Amino acid sequence: MREIVNEHRDLRRRTVLAGVIAALGLLLAACAPAANTFAESVAQPGFWPGLWHGFICPISFLVSLFNDHVGVYAVRNNGHWYDFGFVLGIVIAASVFHGPGFARGRSARRKR
Repeated sequence: MREIVNEHRDLRRRTVLAGVIAALGLLLAACAPAANTFAESVAQPGFWPGLWHGFICPISFLVSLFNDHVGVYAVRNNGHWYDFGFVLGIVIAASVFHGPGFARGRSARRKR
């Protein structure tokens, strides 16, 4: 009886985790950068937009495969500061989603 309860609890946790991951993916996809048709009339993106674009780069890339109006990188930017923010955003995203805590969690799951 105890095993059935534990299996039910594990199934519920997996379902909730899948729902949270799906909601997070939709939230990040909603923030994906699009082609800026008014690039000449507005200020060009700098460090902070570059940081954001780098952080959401994996989501932007997946969306850009299916939508030609979504770009991964803002082509018309203010130069080195945008590039620095973009690379830093990619590094931060990689460390958040694949950092030491992520690896520790996977190794703990293997031991079960």
